[in-house]
Amino acid sequence: MTARTVLVTGGNRGIGYAIAEEFIAAGHRVAVTARTGEGPEGALIVHADVRDAHSVDHAFKAVEKALGPVEVVVANAGITRDTLLLRMTEEDFDSVVTTNLGGAFRVVKRASKGMLKARFGRVILIGSVVGLLGSAGQANYASSKAALIGFARAVTRELGARGITANVVTPGFVETDMIASVPKATMEDYLSRVPAGRFGTPREVAQAVLWLASDQAAYVNGAVIPVDGGLGMGH
Repeated sequence: MTARTVLVTGGNRGIGYAIAEEFIAAGHRVAVTARTGEGPEGALIVHADVRDAHSVDHAFKAVEKALGPVEVVVANAGITRDTLLLRMTEEDFDSVVTTNLGGAFRVVKRASKGMLKARFGRVILIGSVVGLLGSAGQANYASSKAALIGFARAVTRELGARGITANVVTPGFVETDMIASVPKATMEDYLSRVPAGRFGTPREVAQAVLWLASDQAAYVNGAVIPVDGGLGMGH
């Protein structure tokens, strides 16, 4: 695989951390953004808030100065504000959409400038099986993740002829700190729905992302790649 400059948003924990680790192990130049905390050893850490375009631009300038133009961007940063629809506030909804969807927009828009100039780029958005299946109590989160598919396909239509691909990876239930806080009974219910009979690991998601960034995936564009143990089959 050709060594690339890679930027992973939200790379300080969970799936984002594992993605950054996988790219580093493969020999890439890796930067991660984080609002707090640090990324894996070997990564350049840039503190950024994907809700703010100026913060995103500042982060890109720091990465470009240290590692060169960003060739692969992984839009992973995201939040949840789970509650039932009738209890969901305007702020609950807007904050999730602004971070998960708006953050991807800001990061990809900024990355596309260098990618267009180089006539090469890999845009990888981290969605969720919830964006395909829906989930009670997650109208905001499911909406934001479903929208990433339309966004990726619009980017594909616009930039696909310039050597740029845009794809979405949709993880299912993955063993992270977020899922570790879910009550045991709920976890058992989740697990009963997964044909694979187990939860996924962050590394399994990371390996799919690494492949999409590779030369072997140059003709994969506008695709949704599920890493969910079969949970979202048919969607």
